[in-house]
Amino acid sequence: MNPGRQRKPDRNRRPAPRKQGPRKPPVEDPARRVAFDALRAVSERDAYVNLVLPEMLRERRITGRDAALATELTYGTARAQGLLDEVIAACLDRELSKVDKAVLDALRLGAYQLLRTRIPAHAAVASTVDLVREEAGSHVGGFANAVLRNVSEKDEAAWLEQLTPDRDSDPIGYLALHTAHPRWVARSFAEALGDKGAELEAALRADDARPAVHLLAKPGEISAEELAAITGGDEAPYSPYGVHLPTGTGDLAESEPIRERLAVVQDEGSQLVALAAVNAPVDGEDSRWLDLCAGPGGKAVLLGSLAAISGATLDAVEVTPHRAKLVKQAIDGLPVTVHTVDGRDPGLEGGYDRVLLDAPCSGLGSLRRRPESRWRRQPSDVPGLTKLQSELLASAFRLVRPGGIVAYVVCSPHLAETEGVFGDGVRRAKAEVLDARELFPGVPDLGDGPYVQLWPHRHGTDAMFCALARAR
Repeated sequence: MNPGRQRKPDRNRRPAPRKQGPRKPPVEDPARRVAFDALRAVSERDAYVNLVLPEMLRERRITGRDAALATELTYGTARAQGLLDEVIAACLDRELSKVDKAVLDALRLGAYQLLRTRIPAHAAVASTVDLVREEAGSHVGGFANAVLRNVSEKDEAAWLEQLTPDRDSDPIGYLALHTAHPRWVARSFAEALGDKGAELEAALRADDARPAVHLLAKPGEISAEELAAITGGDEAPYSPYGVHLPTGTGDLAESEPIRERLAVVQDEGSQLVALAAVNAPVDGEDSRWLDLCAGPGGKAVLLGSLAAISGATLDAVEVTPHRAKLVKQAIDGLPVTVHTVDGRDPGLEGGYDRVLLDAPCSGLGSLRRRPESRWRRQPSDVPGLTKLQSELLASAFRLVRPGGIVAYVVCSPHLAETEGVFGDGVRRAKAEVLDARELFPGVPDLGDGPYVQLWPHRHGTDAMFCALARAR
């Protein structure tokens, strides 16, 4: 090497740690290690727990009790993050933002074990301190130990009593912290429900519980009864193609019905809104269908399967190439054509008999399945989403023929994304609003209509919204 030439720093290389004496050997605790690594992926890369954790478990060959514990710790910690941060902040002598992010993720993991599991306090503290020492060095282990000892001095009920506002003067703030939701999310639920009391609490608590896995039995391939018998699940109460699996069901990638493409994972609420789009009465021909925002392909599978049975064809639009690829994989063998184009101006010939618009949204209706999303989304996200939703809905009305059906769907109860967008779009298109409740046979507690808002606490589904209109 030329001594007069300086080496450029390698920006991808982590700086050498300061000398702090011998490090402890790597933590031999696969469940907590993978839970911590999954939480780090969420914090560092904006990963989704439901995607990154199963992959890590498979790669590390973690199964059985360790996999179950890792799943509980990861989902639970991600879901309760806001509450855990409030408790941790009360135990610090500095701002929470000043704590190293990796150390904070470990503290959250430890605090969750102390407050919401039956794991002995000494085990929760010791295992977390070991993770911190391995990740950040022995000098930080003492800090983590002191914080978690402070956390362990009270149970969750005592911490909530100390930290929450008065219920009478601030019912939304009280319930938000008690159910580990951001205040703005709790407020949006309250506005959609028209309630700040018992029903809001029921909705938030149901949203904070770990949901059962729902499967779709692909029409024409297998019945719900057969799928339930194979998987040990129960037939869904409302969808004729749905199966509910027991809570705590492990990785489904190795499930025979999934491998054989007889079934896919899909919330019953998603099935119900897709069925409403298919079953709404149209005037005249009924052979050309359109899924205007198809990625990653779940509803396209159901629509495509029903199209195959009825003799119809489906065009599926997805603007993002990698999501369009997922749609193509999902609908293989079905009468579906995938178009990687922008749904706002897809360049397709109009005249569709049915258009399903499952629009990009805040996802507030599926927070129980994506626990990290409640802390990732912000109120400032909503205006941009409603603008996009409105543009896509206008496109849907341009593409449908007179007498055809437009089904507007979002996985959110936020009034701006639901009634606001659809009401404005229908007025502009001068379309006829249909009573969507009639397309949800047997489903109780659907309110005054004409729209349908599903809820976890009422229906056991994600909080899907569905509105229907017939073009004129």
